[in-house]
Amino acid sequence: MVQPTMEDVASRAGVSRALVSLVMRNSPRVSEQSRAAVLEAAEELGYRRNLMAHHLASRRTMTIGLVLNDLHNPFFAEMTDGIHEAAIEAGYRIVINTGLRNLASEQAAVDTFLEFRTDGVILVGSELPEAELEALAKETNLVVAARVTDSDSYDTVSIDDRLGARMVVDHLVDLGHCRIAHIDGGPGAGARRRREGYKAAMEHRGLSKHVRIVAGEYSEHAGTVGVDELLSHGEMPTAIFAANDLMATGVLDRLQFEGLKVPDDVSLVGFDNTAMAALHQMSLTTVDQPCELLGQLAARYLIERLDEEREEAVHHLLVPSLVCRSTSGPASSRTLEEIR
Repeated sequence: MVQPTMEDVASRAGVSRALVSLVMRNSPRVSEQSRAAVLEAAEELGYRRNLMAHHLASRRTMTIGLVLNDLHNPFFAEMTDGIHEAAIEAGYRIVINTGLRNLASEQAAVDTFLEFRTDGVILVGSELPEAELEALAKETNLVVAARVTDSDSYDTVSIDDRLGARMVVDHLVDLGHCRIAHIDGGPGAGARRRREGYKAAMEHRGLSKHVRIVAGEYSEHAGTVGVDELLSHGEMPTAIFAANDLMATGVLDRLQFEGLKVPDDVSLVGFDNTAMAALHQMSLTTVDQPCELLGQLAARYLIERLDEEREEAVHHLLVPSLVCRSTSGPASSRTLEEIR
């Protein structure tokens, strides 16, 4: 079946081909009456705009490649909402790929977008080495979200992870806790800065001897394994700071399985303030980072570069806040043996 052309639409609407072209480009120079006539004719004929030809002519695809490092983490989904909203508002489409939490997959996802010539790329939670990010920024317009660098080649937007971790420690110490353990996020985005923030805050509050860091990653399973490690070695902590909310769900599940009450026996604090943290069954005390705003800023900064509004790099660090809910309370004086 032969597809209708722009000339066919012009003939049906009784207007020039140039006017049809203006309508298809959503030009403000067209009257509402003419616009309505052209769109009606296009619908009757089943005309679809040839985007490929338009893109070849303009050398723009009006698409943005989005690489999410972990599709299982609610944080990434909520940030995607913000990216999508800002991109659509500016007339861009989003194409999503995943890094699957490993460097090879993330690099393959990036390579795919380079091959398809998206106008730019947003990396969320990237674990690529900085040298590779610099190289990527030479090939395409780039924004890195949920990671802090000082590169002059690309933009970044993130939360102040160290400050967030300090807020957690201060909150727990003010509740009377000393034995505060941290299950960290391994190589995950912001994990190193959260770990450093926790350690510095503990030292600042005179609790250096109580610093206890358990290796982990951003997953529920890591939270479960972290609790096993804490309960089987050394004195039981009175509070646990999980590196993100997803880990905190694993921590909570394991503590309850072991017969420990939260917060009566052990207080628990997460990081991200994802939607699940506010659920009544969880009611998790956590550090809030505005996921949708982070996403909106990432998209806007990329679009600024695409529209050639600026060339210098922007590094935006948002201030977090602590959301206190039901999982944190005064420190318990009971030992694990007494609880059991």
